[in-house]
Amino acid sequence: MVLCENNYITHDALAAESHNPQGSEGLKTQTADSSRQEKREKKGKKTHCFHEKEGILFLSRNISDTHTKITMTMASEVFSYESLVHAVSGAVGSVTAMTVFFPLDTARLRLQVDENRKAKSTPSILAEIVKEEGLLAPYRGWFPVICSLCCSNFVYFYCFHCLKASWQKGKQSTPRTDLITGIAAGIVNVLVTTPLWVVNTRLKLQGSNFRNADIRPTNYSGTLDAFVQIIRDEGVGALWNGTFPSLLLVLNPAIQFMIYEGLKRQLRKGVPRELSSLEVFLIGAVAKAVATTVTYPLQTIQSVLRFGQFNTSTEKSKLLSGLRAVKCLLLNRARRYGVLGLFKGLEAKLLQTVLTAALMFLLYEKIAACTFRAMGLNSNHYKKH
Repeated sequence: MVLCENNYITHDALAAESHNPQGSEGLKTQTADSSRQEKREKKGKKTHCFHEKEGILFLSRNISDTHTKITMTMASEVFSYESLVHAVSGAVGSVTAMTVFFPLDTARLRLQVDENRKAKSTPSILAEIVKEEGLLAPYRGWFPVICSLCCSNFVYFYCFHCLKASWQKGKQSTPRTDLITGIAAGIVNVLVTTPLWVVNTRLKLQGSNFRNADIRPTNYSGTLDAFVQIIRDEGVGALWNGTFPSLLLVLNPAIQFMIYEGLKRQLRKGVPRELSSLEVFLIGAVAKAVATTVTYPLQTIQSVLRFGQFNTSTEKSKLLSGLRAVKCLLLNRARRYGVLGLFKGLEAKLLQTVLTAALMFLLYEKIAACTFRAMGLNSNHYKKH
């Protein structure tokens, strides 16, 4: 091995070079070729990477555009004029109907809460109330009830038609989808509006002459004062008294809407049309009568719990406490008054709720129809609903 310019070169390499005088030039050419090949490969890799990046970017843009379209579609279904029209129509219809039949609701509530009051006919109960408490007593608590009802029906109708539009997507609805939609809308409604109903129940019963001496009198100057006193004396959780039976009672409007929508489909079968006032009134009455009768015992327990005169369990678990309270109240009523005691006040409730619901649906359909007609959506509205 010979040392040359600080590099070690073997004799074989020197011999090869001596036999091939152009070897060094060939080696340079080969090196240049390999260098160009490497450059081409690097350029190809860069081009490939660039195309890969372009493809990923294109795919991400498509995904982003699709997500945006889905989001916009869902937003348009949730925040739509159609759902707003249904919500406002339902709220106005329910407020008007409740105002007309409010004394019947007063009679029903007295029978549910005052256990010592004898179950009489609705006119007899109203006559007693007027005689003992004055002519305007049947309308005591009207304003907070109307406010609660307006908010409650707005939330319910809005949620019902939003969910129906997003799940249905232009297809014909079925009783099953109507029931599920009604339950979902009812759960949202209960969680949002229960505090309003707790307050209005107490204001409505304030100053009443009860037969039951165990009932403690309350002294609220108004809706806001009732909120303040309940939170101060009983805690924030008291505003959601009766939530558990209320959640069970989402079956009431769910069954009501399922029957109502089903009867509407049957009457419009084959010919999309606007129902007559009598048809709307009758199917609204039938739907509410069935739903009320099925769920009435729970409605009684709900009223008792909202009134706040029942000593509920102090358990940490609100679910177990709610279950035990409902079970205890149902069993106590059944033992003291028999099974029929669970349906005390049903006559007044049916009279009030059936007439109110029938009138509410009538006004709701007419207001919604006029609004859609004015918006030029009349024909599409009846085909879809």
